[in-house]
Amino acid sequence: MREQKHKNSGYHRHSHGEGHLSIDYYAYMSGMRSWNPDFKIISAALFLICVIAMDSMAVSALVLVTMAGLVVIKGQLGILRYFKLMLLPFIFILLSSIAIAFDFSLQPKGEYCIFLGFFYVSATRASLLETAGLVLKAFSSVSCLYLITLTTPMGEVVGFFGRIHCPKLLTELMYMIYRFIFILLDAQRRMAIAARSRLGYTDFKTSLFSFGRIFSNLLVISFKRANAYYDAMEARCYDGELNFLEEDKPVSAGLILAALLYGAALMVLWYTVGR
Repeated sequence: MREQKHKNSGYHRHSHGEGHLSIDYYAYMSGMRSWNPDFKIISAALFLICVIAMDSMAVSALVLVTMAGLVVIKGQLGILRYFKLMLLPFIFILLSSIAIAFDFSLQPKGEYCIFLGFFYVSATRASLLETAGLVLKAFSSVSCLYLITLTTPMGEVVGFFGRIHCPKLLTELMYMIYRFIFILLDAQRRMAIAARSRLGYTDFKTSLFSFGRIFSNLLVISFKRANAYYDAMEARCYDGELNFLEEDKPVSAGLILAALLYGAALMVLWYTVGR
């Protein structure tokens, strides 16, 4: 109990102090890491399918709140950290939904219309409701995926794909690409800090120059890092196949029952409330 308490307290302290941590860090320190990875992945995938198939704002809202609550409360991530991780998909979804919600024309039309000098921005009640439902559905889907990525280490995800007989080449490439993304992000962050300490962002022209130099050097560093990590893999007896040591995590009957009851609640909500 003391060891678990120490681990969780370090998790919160470190997560607030470091902004460059990889998603795998949160997965390894999650309070849900002891759960069976197959159960988490299958459950999240089924709930995501329910969100898409049922096409109900009520179901999407319930799944969004439930998945976020599990990661924040049970997974002990921290609500501010979760909101920061949601910021990027929020911006992408918001910008994508503008084209659905609003119409740009030279003539006024629709129930809501604003004149902006040379053209009109109009919308209807139906388009706004459709956009709200689409945004909510997208956020619910992202929350289901976050339940997997923020509570399940990548090695266990690769192990799950291996157990369902996905091609090994595909899963190994997926793992290497995933791992290398954070390696390059860390290299970019270090170069940006070095450029900032040398007044590389004093004005717009200097910022563009620093930006170009950083990303041109990033290509060279990526090749060097790839060779170095391949040598490290060979030094550890790499023979063309990645093997991960996984813990035996049995699924409790209580978790299975809770998932079934939750799925039944979604069905009831969809049947009674609908859209």
